[in-house]
Amino acid sequence: MASQVPIPPPLPPRHRSLAGPVVLIVIGIVFLLSTMGVLHWENLGYWFAHYWPLLLILWGIIKLVEYQQAQRAGTRPAGIGAGGVFLLIVLVCFGLIATQATRVDWSELRDHLNIDDNSDFPFFGHNYSFDDQLQQAFPTSASLHVIDDRGAVNVTTSEDNQIHVIVRKRINAENQGNADKWNGGTKPQITVSGSILTLNANTQGSGDHRVTTDMDVAIPRKASVVLSTRRGDIGVIGRDGDTDISSQKGEVSVTDVNGKVSLSLEGSSARVSQVSSDVSVQGRPSDVSLDNVKGAARLTGEFDSLKLSKIAGPVNFKSARTDLEFSKIDGDLDMDSDDLRASDLNGPLHISTRDKDIRLSGISGDVRLSNENGAVEIRMNKLGSMQVENRSADIQIYLPDKAGFQIDARTHDGEIQSDFSDVKISNSDDRGTATGIVGGGGGLKLVVTNEHGGIEIRKGSIPTPPSVPVPPHPPKEPHPPTVPEATEN
Repeated sequence: MASQVPIPPPLPPRHRSLAGPVVLIVIGIVFLLSTMGVLHWENLGYWFAHYWPLLLILWGIIKLVEYQQAQRAGTRPAGIGAGGVFLLIVLVCFGLIATQATRVDWSELRDHLNIDDNSDFPFFGHNYSFDDQLQQAFPTSASLHVIDDRGAVNVTTSEDNQIHVIVRKRINAENQGNADKWNGGTKPQITVSGSILTLNANTQGSGDHRVTTDMDVAIPRKASVVLSTRRGDIGVIGRDGDTDISSQKGEVSVTDVNGKVSLSLEGSSARVSQVSSDVSVQGRPSDVSLDNVKGAARLTGEFDSLKLSKIAGPVNFKSARTDLEFSKIDGDLDMDSDDLRASDLNGPLHISTRDKDIRLSGISGDVRLSNENGAVEIRMNKLGSMQVENRSADIQIYLPDKAGFQIDARTHDGEIQSDFSDVKISNSDDRGTATGIVGGGGGLKLVVTNEHGGIEIRKGSIPTPPSVPVPPHPPKEPHPPTVPEATEN
């Protein structure tokens, strides 16, 4: 008789895990409080981004308790299951994304996307506006210091001996309640310490929340001004004292100032006009324009473009590529990364640069110029001593017809041409030379050298445009004869 195989006892039933449902309940309660207005989405996102690992800890504690209970009861502990694994993956992914999102400067991103402060995008919150006014006595002989981390500042002249401030504030918030709270914490403040009156927009009073405060400030004309902004336009009109401005990512305008003007710019543009004293600009500005400055101009840094007009004092410009000096400018100068154009400059003129096409007209006095990888054209109005060096492009020099000078010109891989008969020219296969004394010399010496380019010495500082014949007017068509009107006899 065959022996029977014993049947093993059935395995104890496996209980379902409570970890997943408990975590879902917690998440559901939090979202319910948010929809009821007890919690705000902004705070909810902040908490989740920083504390989401607590949900994993809660999950682990539940699983540990379930395992110990299963051991005591002699049953199998519940597993995670496919649904639990999916929930864990989703929780970890969203948690990591939320954590990284909190490390992003959303205000900077909004600025980079050129989203205006007045724009109302739900993703960035809503904008709420607030207005305010400040007024108090301005101490005699005091200077004004303005601090505005974000917002425009305009300084004008007051009709009395007081400071008048009109405040226009925009707050980015999820609701009106938060906006009111942050408005109360960001009231502009006026403090006086000795001879310094400080106006602080206090935009940092709301922490990381976005607050933009525009201020129109009127103070006595004699007061000097020091302004500092991180993002926002600045305007100063009508000052007898000095003006000192630090700006990032804004447009600066300074007009009608009798004192000195000093600008420190990073990514900002500047327009300065009608200044009776010196002007200095430094940093990494975009576009800078100076017009009608009676003092000196000193510019240092990396400029996208520079425009100068009617600078009565010495001009000094220095960047990584270009050194520029001259005594004054009666005309205009326009310079960018590729070109330098100027008219009516007074020397001694010194230019050292590269990779620019240079065109100068109406130049008076000594000239010392060094360039490479760009053409050079110089039209002299009043000749002085000249030293011109270039490489990989042509040189053209236009001199007054009756100028007196001694010339020494040499080129490699180029030819020399001259309109002056007293200049002796020798052009070979790869070299050219020009020497001579013109008009008695006049004690002036022209030294011109070029590598891989030609040299032209021409007559006429300002070329006469070719005359264009004007065609005769065609004969007018005769008027049709007048038909006499019929009359009754």
